[in-house]
Amino acid sequence: MATVVLVGTLDTKSEEYAWLAERIRAGGCATVLVDAGVLESPATPPDVTAAGVAEAAGADLGDLRAAGDRGAAMAAMARGAAVITARLHAEGRLHGVIGVGGSGGSAVASAAMRDLPVGVPKLLVSTMASGDTSPYVGAVDVTMMYSVVDIAGINRISELVLGNAAAAVSSMANAYQLARQRTSTSGRPLVGASMFGVTTAAVDEARRVLDELGYEVLVFHATGSGGRSLEALAASGLLSGVLDLTTTELADDLVGGVLSAGPDRLEAAGRSRLPQVVSVGALDMVNFGPAETVPERFADRNLYVHNATVTLMRTTAGESAELGGRIAAKLTGAAGPTALFLPLRGVSAIDAEGMPFHDPEADAELFAALRAGVSGSPVELIERDEHINDAAFAGAMAHRLHELIQSRGRNR
Repeated sequence: MATVVLVGTLDTKSEEYAWLAERIRAGGCATVLVDAGVLESPATPPDVTAAGVAEAAGADLGDLRAAGDRGAAMAAMARGAAVITARLHAEGRLHGVIGVGGSGGSAVASAAMRDLPVGVPKLLVSTMASGDTSPYVGAVDVTMMYSVVDIAGINRISELVLGNAAAAVSSMANAYQLARQRTSTSGRPLVGASMFGVTTAAVDEARRVLDELGYEVLVFHATGSGGRSLEALAASGLLSGVLDLTTTELADDLVGGVLSAGPDRLEAAGRSRLPQVVSVGALDMVNFGPAETVPERFADRNLYVHNATVTLMRTTAGESAELGGRIAAKLTGAAGPTALFLPLRGVSAIDAEGMPFHDPEADAELFAALRAGVSGSPVELIERDEHINDAAFAGAMAHRLHELIQSRGRNR
């Protein structure tokens, strides 16, 4: 039987969670009720008490209550809830997770969800689901449902919404359990790849080669959220390797563009010991919105209006050198086999002779910093006198990733 874990602040939502758990059990699933509340004990006895959640976070519930700082207490309970759900999943006792609440309850429940692998059903019914949901969803597959009315008792509206939520998470948990029990229909190993519009030709060719070699390729658009999703999947254990051809989000992180994936981009594969083949796709550009939104301090820079909603800015030689140093530091810290490919004739579709971002000096600084940064390390450096979108360059990256994956399999 599939098990659904309910994570909630039972000090304020005991009635709602009891009703929800009953509906989920009626849907054919077992339930585990986790209390992440910090006030009085709930009317509905949980399976994991608030004291247990606090302990999982390295805290004491009594101390949290005595301190009187609800924000700090909720942050601790969120950490503890994440530890509990991860433990239940590792034990095979979690096939889906659900939470309901306002901003506070949603923050706690979503923290418990975001640490679970991609594919585990995660459903959050929230009063916050009609606005910016990125703080709750993060880079994983959290499903959010707008509660319409506040989560304050069971009434004719909340009964409809929560009833749908119970049916949804029960069905997802049952389907997830069945999927885990059977072998994948294709059985092909998964590879994650990063792509931007200006590196599409390269990724399409690499994907074609990898498909012929027996892989299923998942392509992530390097728009910030795409990079974060790739990082999350690399950490999930579902991938056999990563073809990180397009590392452009690091330029946005360095300079202040709108498509940053955060400072930890390009680290998850290395931490997870995954074979990775990396290149410098679209590091010639920083992304902004419409032309009028580009910060005034960049007015004299090389700007290119990609379309009405996207303006690109060419990275300078100094920025390129800094990017090379940062990327080298990330790759030399990787625990798995890593190859770095440098396309000496240009890093994007508009970084080629006669194109608006053609800047051999900036590219030379990028390449020089990368060479110096990986020198003497286990990182394999491969330089090719080709453009990044040349089929031969993309094909070589794909073949090298295949070799690294195969070698890793033989050495296990």
